[in-house]
Amino acid sequence: MGEPRPPRMHHVVYAVSPQRLDTATALFEELGFTFVTFELTDLGLSVTLDWVGGVELISPLDTEAGRSSTVAQFLAARGDGVFSVALRVAEIAGAEAVVARYGAVTRFRQHREVDGFELDESEMMVLGLPLTLLATDLP
Repeated sequence: MGEPRPPRMHHVVYAVSPQRLDTATALFEELGFTFVTFELTDLGLSVTLDWVGGVELISPLDTEAGRSSTVAQFLAARGDGVFSVALRVAEIAGAEAVVARYGAVTRFRQHREVDGFELDESEMMVLGLPLTLLATDLP
C-alpha cells in the first residue's frame, strides 16, 4: 500500500440516526467542514465524510443490511454519539496483533479497492474504547 506513514489520529466517526443526519451534517458544514456523501449499500450505511477535516457521520440505510448493521444496533442501544475513533496505521496485521494483546474484540473488518487506492479497516472495542484501525494509500 505504498510508503508506510507514522501512526496518527485520523478521524472521529459519529453514528447519527437517519432522522437527524441532515441536521448533523448542516451543523458541521456551518462549522466549516466539507463533506462527500456516499452509500455503502453492501453494509447498509450512508457515509458523510470530510477526509481532510477528520469527521465522519454514519447512518443506517432503510434496508435489511442497514437495519441489522452494528451502527443500527449502536443507535438503538445508545442513541447518536461517538461510534469510533480511527487511527491511521502503517499496516493492519501488525496493529491488530498489538490490540489483540490488550483483549480487542473485532466487530468489523473490510478491505476495499476503489479508484486505484486500497483501504483496510478493522473496527473493534479494546479496553472499553471504540477504535478503528485504518491502513490506506489514500492521501
